[in-house]
Amino acid sequence: MKNLTPFGIFLICQLLLLPNCAKRETTKSFSSNWPTGCQRIWIGPEYWANRLQDWQIANGRLECRTPGTNRNVHLLTHQLSLQNSEFEMSVQVGGIHDRPSSEDDAWIGFLVGVKGQFDDYRDSAVHGKGIPMGITTGGKLFITHPDSTVKPELSTSLLQSGIVLRVSGKPSEAGYQLKLEAFNPESHQILGSVKTDTITGRSLSGNLALSCHYSKPGKVPESMVAWFDEWKISGSKLEYHPGQTFGPVLFAQYTLSKNILKLTAQMPPIGPKDGQEVFLSIQKADASTFEQIASAPIDPFSRTATFRVENWDNSKNTPYVLMYDLFTGTDELKRCYFTGEIRKEPVDRNEIVVAGFTGNNDLGFPNNELVEAVKFHNPDLLFFSGDQIYEGVGGYGVQYEPLENAIFEYLRKWYIYGWAYHILLRDRPSVTIPDDHDVFHGNLWGEAGKKAERKETHHDWQDTGGYKMPPEFVKMVERTQTSHLPDPYDPTPVQQGIGVYYCDLNYAGISFAIIEDRKFKSAPKPLLPKAKIWNGWPQNPEFNPKKDADVPGAHLIGDRQLNFLKDWASDWRHQTWMKVVLSQTIFANIATLPDGGPSDAIVPKLKIFQPGEYPENDLPVTDMDSNGWPQTERNATLHEMRKAFAFHLAGDQHLGSTIQYGIEDWNDAGFAFCVPAISNIWPRRWFPNTPGKNQHPNSPQYTGEFEDGFGNKMTVHAVSNPYDTGKEPAILYDRATGYGIVRFRKNTRDIIVECWPRWVDPTKVSSEQYAGWPIIFNQLDNYGRKPLAFLPTIKVTGLTNPVIQVIDEVNREIVYTIRINGNEFRPKVFTNSTFEIKIGEPDSDNFQILNNIKPLAEGATHIIEVKF
Repeated sequence: MKNLTPFGIFLICQLLLLPNCAKRETTKSFSSNWPTGCQRIWIGPEYWANRLQDWQIANGRLECRTPGTNRNVHLLTHQLSLQNSEFEMSVQVGGIHDRPSSEDDAWIGFLVGVKGQFDDYRDSAVHGKGIPMGITTGGKLFITHPDSTVKPELSTSLLQSGIVLRVSGKPSEAGYQLKLEAFNPESHQILGSVKTDTITGRSLSGNLALSCHYSKPGKVPESMVAWFDEWKISGSKLEYHPGQTFGPVLFAQYTLSKNILKLTAQMPPIGPKDGQEVFLSIQKADASTFEQIASAPIDPFSRTATFRVENWDNSKNTPYVLMYDLFTGTDELKRCYFTGEIRKEPVDRNEIVVAGFTGNNDLGFPNNELVEAVKFHNPDLLFFSGDQIYEGVGGYGVQYEPLENAIFEYLRKWYIYGWAYHILLRDRPSVTIPDDHDVFHGNLWGEAGKKAERKETHHDWQDTGGYKMPPEFVKMVERTQTSHLPDPYDPTPVQQGIGVYYCDLNYAGISFAIIEDRKFKSAPKPLLPKAKIWNGWPQNPEFNPKKDADVPGAHLIGDRQLNFLKDWASDWRHQTWMKVVLSQTIFANIATLPDGGPSDAIVPKLKIFQPGEYPENDLPVTDMDSNGWPQTERNATLHEMRKAFAFHLAGDQHLGSTIQYGIEDWNDAGFAFCVPAISNIWPRRWFPNTPGKNQHPNSPQYTGEFEDGFGNKMTVHAVSNPYDTGKEPAILYDRATGYGIVRFRKNTRDIIVECWPRWVDPTKVSSEQYAGWPIIFNQLDNYGRKPLAFLPTIKVTGLTNPVIQVIDEVNREIVYTIRINGNEFRPKVFTNSTFEIKIGEPDSDNFQILNNIKPLAEGATHIIEVKF
C-alpha cells in the first residue's frame, strides 16, 4: 500500500488535526471493544490511563495491574455535556480481591463528571476530579463515598467472578437523580442498588472514567487487581468528539538540516501482535498521491521510530503521512494515520523566528493559551531547552524501579508533553534536549556518563556525580527527545554506553550548535570537599566560591564539545549568515536570595512581591547547578562562541533574563537569553541589593554590570522577576512564567529578543512583554571585546556577503570568522601581531588569502580590494 490518495487520507486527517484511527461512529453511544488475543500496556487511542504502567489489555478486557490510589482510565472521545438530560453507563467488573468489609478505602467503579481547572478534556484526564461511585472490595455500593454504617450487599465471591455495575442519571427538581445498581451478568438479577438526588447538573458534566482505588493496597496479586469489560455509555447528555483520540502515532518531531530530514514518530507501548514498524509517505510533486518512502522499526525501550531521509527537497512544503498497523482483534490489523507537513526551508526570508521554552511542569497543562500565542508568532523553529517533564508531572509521584515501570513512568509524562504541543510539533522543525529532571534528577552533573554512587537520599546520590538511573533509561530518554536531531558531531558514546547528541543544525542560513552542558559537567562535591556541598550549594560559610571553587579538573562542557565549538565557529558553509548556540542553561548564575543563601531549601517559601516592591538584603547566590561554575571552562566555552559572533539561547533557570557575557571584561563576549519557564514550581529572582554599574538611564536597579556569585562578569539588560499578578491560579501566574521569541534579521543582522508572559494575548495591539523587552542588538555585538587596533578595510567585488576569517600568524589561532553583511569589512584585532585574512565562499571553496597584514596606527585608514 505504497501509493495513497490524498483525499482519502491526508485531507480528512488534516481536518481533524489529530492522530486518529478510531472507529467512526455515527451515534453518540459508546461501547468498548478491547481486542481478544492481545496483551498490551497501552489501551487504545480512545483512552488515557492513570498511570500507564497500572493498566493493560489482556484476555479481551481491561485489567488494572497495580493496586494504588485513584487508578483510572478516561474515555477521551465522549463527555457528559451541560445539557439537562439523561445518560446511562454500565460495565462488567470482576477479579476483585477480598478485603475486610469494615474497610471502605478500596473500591471499583466509575468517576463521573471529571473536570480539571482549564476546561479541557486532556486536563480533566490527567488532573481532573469527579464523582466516585461503585462498589467497595467489601461489597458496599456507594455514590460519592462509602457509608461506614451500611452493611455489605454483595459477597466477595461475586466480586471475584464478576458483576455488572450500571449507573443512570436523569434530571430532578434538586438537580440530578443518580442510581447505581449491581447485576448478575448471567441471570440479570439485581444484587443491590443505591441512589441519590442531591447531585447538581454542573457537577455531572465532563469526562467519564473507570476507577480502581486501593488507598492501602495490602496483599493482592501483582498480576491483576481487577478487570473491566463491556463498558457502555448512552443517552442524550453524552457528547461525541471523534477527533479527541490520542494515538497510536502520538506525535512527531523533525529537523531539516543540509537537505537531510530526521523525523521521529512517538509511539505508545505496543503489543507483540501490533505492527512493529512505522511507514512514512509523502505527497508527490503533482499532489495526486502519497508515496511511501521509508519505514522504521519501533525501538522497544523508547517506543520511537526514527526516519532519516537524505536529499530532501527543501524548496517546498511537503505534506507527510505516518502509517501504522494496530491490532484490533481476530488477527486483524487496522491501518492508522498521522499527518503533518515538512515546511519549505525559509532560506529566502529576511526574518527567521525561533520560539524558546523551558521548565514544562504541568501546572498549566495543556497550556492552551501558550500554544495559541505561539501559533500567532508562527515560529520557524521550536527550541525546548530541557525539563520537558518533571518527576511530579501527572500526579502519582515517580517510580524509579524496576526499570520497565520507570520507563513507563517517564513515557506517560513525556506523552503529556506531546499531548500539549503536538499541534506545533507536527509541521515545523524542533530541537528538544533533555535536562536533569528529564532523567529523574533534581540536579545533574553527568561526569561523562559515569554511574552515580548510590546514597540514602536523592540529593546525596546525585551530588556524587553521574547518572542515578540505569544507562538503558538514560538512552531511552535521549532517544525520545533527540533522535530527530541531526547526526552527532562525534557519536562516540560516553561511559556506560550512553550516547551523545551534540551537533550542528543548519536551517534557513542559521547555524545552531546544539550542546550538552550537563552530560560532561563535573560534580562539585568530590572536587571541593572543604565547601561541604549539598545539592550543589556550598554549606561552609568560610568557603569563597570566587576564589576557591575554580579548581583544576573541573569541566563544564568537556574537551570534546570545546573542540566541536572550535570547528563549528569557523565553518560558515551552507550559506550560513548567523550562529546560535543552544544549550540547557546560560553560563552565569543570575539569582539572588536573602544574604545569598547558603541553601536553596528556602526558595519555594520566598515571598512573592507586589509590583514596585524590592527586597533589601538579597545577594547573588552560588548554585553550582548553574553554568557559572566552573569558571575556567565557562570562560573557555565563551571564548570559542564569540569567535563565531554567536548568540546563546537557553533555559532552566526559571527566570527570564537577557545578559551579555564578560570574560576578561564586561561585555567582551556574546549575548544570552534564558527563556522563562512554561510552568514553574521553583521560582527564582534577581534582586541584587546594589545597582549594577553603567546602567542605561531609568533602568531598574537589577540591571547593569554585575559579578555573579562565582565572580563571572555579566551585564544584565532585563529580568522577568516574579510579582503578584492577581491572576489565578497564582502558583502558575505569579512565578514569571512564559516563553521566548527571538527574531533574526538577515538584511541587518539584528537580533530581536522578546520575553512574553504566558497569559498575554500577543494578537492584541495593547499586549506587553515582560518589562525591559524587546531587546535589540546586532550580530557584531556578540564579540563585544574592545579592539586594540584595526586591520585595513577589506573591500570585496565578485562575491556577495563573503566569509572573512582572521588568523593570528604568530600562534595560528583563529581570532574569529564571520559572513559579512555586504562587501566591506573592517577587521578588529586585539594584539599587535601580524594576521592572515582569508576571504571567500566556503560553499564553492573559492578563497583568497592575505598574509602579513599588520594593524593600522590609531586613526589611520587603508582599503585592500579583493576581486573574484
